[in-house]
Amino acid sequence: MYEEHWQLNGRPFENSVGKGSAYYPAECHQAALLKLIYAIENRRGLALLCGQTGVGKSLIVQLLRTRLPENSSPLITVSYPALNPTELVRYIAQSLNPAEETRTYIDTADAVLSIQNSLRRFVEQGRHPVLVFEEAHLMESYSGLETARLLLNLLSDESEGESVWTMIFSGLPTLLAQVNRYQPLDERLAVKCVLSPFTADETTSYIQHRVRCCGGDAERIFTRDAIDSIHVLSGGIPRRINRLGDLALMLAFAEDRQQINTEVIEGVQADLLPIA
Repeated sequence: MYEEHWQLNGRPFENSVGKGSAYYPAECHQAALLKLIYAIENRRGLALLCGQTGVGKSLIVQLLRTRLPENSSPLITVSYPALNPTELVRYIAQSLNPAEETRTYIDTADAVLSIQNSLRRFVEQGRHPVLVFEEAHLMESYSGLETARLLLNLLSDESEGESVWTMIFSGLPTLLAQVNRYQPLDERLAVKCVLSPFTADETTSYIQHRVRCCGGDAERIFTRDAIDSIHVLSGGIPRRINRLGDLALMLAFAEDRQQINTEVIEGVQADLLPIA
């Protein structure tokens, strides 16, 4: 809607990066990506990816799908980890073998046997599956951490590395303490990746990068003070930067402004605040 006004060929602040051209390689994101790839390619059992909501954890998993070698597959995501052990095991069994869509597992033992058979098939094919648990900080309340640890032990004697598959726990920073308290799982941990908010300079570079990817010039569209305001009000959280940036482009377009200043950013932020 506002693209023509700002001479853009797309919306620069979409949360998805599409094919990756809009990905901004912040230092913490690059480090996390490299650590996770290291853990997977070296067939480690467990990796942690932690950070505040909106800091880019899902983005890292999205990028993993495009950057891992073919033998590091399938990459399965458990988006709803608030399951009891029986439900969780059955869900994983089904995800590893989607061809058995209509199969009803008799009990947990039947589901575990199906997981073993799937993993053995992957080993024979030279493949190394990856299992990502999103919102993994919720797993402790549902005995999910213990279930994951037990599943890591499957076919351990048949693996060329530490494990026949790699699990990635992605969640809020509280996940670090949860795993640290649970020693049997902590001992299986290969890498810890903690995503931090952007610095002021990174926020500036991020905005410039995203606008440039859509054919625009951030310095023409945003005043220096406006970008500083975005950083302060967003706390350097990419998702919040995207929300402020997108709404600012829309509001300034609606008001037929030729540049976005601090007044526009503060107006957008006021609209986003909850009503008392």
